[in-house]
Amino acid sequence: MFERRSLRWPITIAVIMIVLLIALAVGWVLLNVAGAYSNGERATLYWILLSAGSAIFVCIIVGIVFYLWLSIQQINLNRRQSNFIDSVTHELKSPIASLKLYLQTLDRRQVTETQRSDFYHSMMADVDRLDQLINHLLEAARIERPKYSNDTEMVSLKEIVEQAVQSACKRYNVSTDCVHRSIENLALMASAHDMNMLLGNLIDNAVKYAGTPPQVAIHLESVTGKDWCRILVIDNGPGIPKHFRSKVFGRFYRVGSELERSKPGTGLGLFIVRTLVKRFGGRIQIQDAPSGLGTQIVVQLPGCFSAEEATKQKQLASHLSPSSPSSHPSPKS
Repeated sequence: MFERRSLRWPITIAVIMIVLLIALAVGWVLLNVAGAYSNGERATLYWILLSAGSAIFVCIIVGIVFYLWLSIQQINLNRRQSNFIDSVTHELKSPIASLKLYLQTLDRRQVTETQRSDFYHSMMADVDRLDQLINHLLEAARIERPKYSNDTEMVSLKEIVEQAVQSACKRYNVSTDCVHRSIENLALMASAHDMNMLLGNLIDNAVKYAGTPPQVAIHLESVTGKDWCRILVIDNGPGIPKHFRSKVFGRFYRVGSELERSKPGTGLGLFIVRTLVKRFGGRIQIQDAPSGLGTQIVVQLPGCFSAEEATKQKQLASHLSPSSPSSHPSPKS
């Protein structure tokens, strides 16, 4: 109820003020028009007052609408930040409590080697979960810096996709067979770290929110006639309603309440993905899955090469590099 009221009251007050201002403006116009026609000697003065007053009323109405828009944006941001605090608290508390329980068990009881191995495996999974959370927080802060930069190189998209699939399936304890891959051998001049974050978050989200049993499809293909590539990540999960699709790219935004959520997360994954896609000069879009059940995310990136072209680019760069022996004359004897 608090969240609904927090938006309802500013909107209600703003609408009432706008209506009152419009009524006042109409009265002002009628009075000045009547005065101009009934008093011919001062008609010019009435017309000037009419023009000046109308301009002032318009400015006031525009100011109120703009203030209402800012208020709604701030309320939504506060709501997302509250959800973010709830999610981070849960994301920190759960693995820490699990680690504490395993360590106390190992310290106070004698366990078999099999149990000890299982404990270590579970503890490592909790550490990986904490590591992913911290990386998301650091990455979200890093990519928003004005002087953000990363070294670029020719990276293989196929290799990054395969690594991301292995990592996501291991994290959520599912078989890699549930992820169907149709991947062209393409490369892109970009930061390997950024591409790992971009594709890793996309695939992680797809595996995490896939249905039961999980089914994920990843298509990587070149766009005919252009140096662009298209990446499609499709899952069989519950999908994202259309009125939420533009919002899920916002920082901290997650659909629903944190207290009722069953999936872990911080609301930063798709925010990081969209920010990186925009930095690459690409496009991203959320659609319904072709089967009608689930989500399809389409990412298009410019500057892609085939594996053969990428090899030629690397060879050319090595020949033109100042450190290459062929680029320097041999010293005289």
